Amino acid sequence: AAIAVMAKDLIDLYAARSMKPGHSFGKDTVWQKEFEDAFPYEETGDQLRAIEEIKQDMEKPFSMDRLLCGDVGFGKTEVAARALFKCVADGMQAAVLVPTTILANQHYYTLKERFEHFPFKVEVLSRFRTPAQQEQIITELQKGNIDLVIGTQRLLSKDVKFKNLGLLVIDEEQRFGVEAKETIKKMKNNVDVLTLSATPIPRTLAIIIYGDLDISVIDELPAQRLPIKNCVVDASYRPKAYSFMEKQIRQGRQVYVICPMVEESEGMDGENVLDYTLKLRNVFSPDIKIASLHGKMKAKDKNVIMEAFAAGEIQILVSTTVVEVGVNVPNATVMMVENAERFGLAQLHQLRGRVGRGEYQSYCIFMQGNGAKEISRRLQILNKSNDGFYIAGEDLKLRGPGDLF
Repeated sequence: AAIAVMAKDLIDLYAARSMKPGHSFGKDTVWQKEFEDAFPYEETGDQLRAIEEIKQDMEKPFSMDRLLCGDVGFGKTEVAARALFKCVADGMQAAVLVPTTILANQHYYTLKERFEHFPFKVEVLSRFRTPAQQEQIITELQKGNIDLVIGTQRLLSKDVKFKNLGLLVIDEEQRFGVEAKETIKKMKNNVDVLTLSATPIPRTLAIIIYGDLDISVIDELPAQRLPIKNCVVDASYRPKAYSFMEKQIRQGRQVYVICPMVEESEGMDGENVLDYTLKLRNVFSPDIKIASLHGKMKAKDKNVIMEAFAAGEIQILVSTTVVEVGVNVPNATVMMVENAERFGLAQLHQLRGRVGRGEYQSYCIFMQGNGAKEISRRLQILNKSNDGFYIAGEDLKLRGPGDLF
């Protein structure tokens, strides 16, 4: 009897959340068909299923609260783009909230290109814009003159108000702090919410952690993408790695090199971005353009570097983990991570997801800075599999769950 009462309480609680009033979006329009037809690749079955689940939620007179969980490179952004377009095509405003300026700009360029043939205004609200430009964007949002805005935590500021926000897409919500999450909760009132996460969470854990969300899972790699080839090596392999990188560059491809530190730090062993960039300039011929990127740079300078790399003007980008999430350069085919033992498995998996995003075969080289057996065992998990869900399970076996308290 006690279990029956508890079950009824849970059902009532779920029903109350599910029945929260919200905007009922109309059925697909001719514009939406044109938008979908413009996508250059054939969608996977998982993408189509997720799109349909989201559309059904948006057409109900209740607020959607759905988690779209999928591995890196599995096409979550395109699924989100369909939802965003459905929202603005119905006359409502849409917003995309992201944790970093680099990711905001990446989404801005991607979505602006997808929306360019339609009469909708797309903007980005981040440090990429000057204070005067930000104020202008905030004014235009309040008037309803901007249909879709992509932004960092600046979107959560008290002075940012929407005329008729219909959909909020949150990318990598787990990367936001406690205060930011409280503000997000307030933004969710009567607004459809789609949360994207590439963090490898097995479905059962996702149901527990995101108990108040409906869940769509994408675990099917797009057909045009080839599985990434991996290797775990020690520092003695570095000359071979450089030779392989040059071969790829001569074929027209590009390379990421990830270092754990920005600059040399006393008492800490490991490669750093600034010195490593100089080292590579002495290794490779002058016609190979090498640049560095790290979190201490100004937002404007970071954006200039990323734009040049995306345009193919830079062949090797030496960076910290600022490129961990969201950066999309399909022409990049090699990712070399120095001192790979200094990073967590989920972080390494995210970094690896920056390559393998185009039609070319891609490679990831995990350079181990020491020979510890336990570390080698951990890195071999990445060597064996590109499946984030498998990696998460193996990481759990190695490290345990931690203290739930």
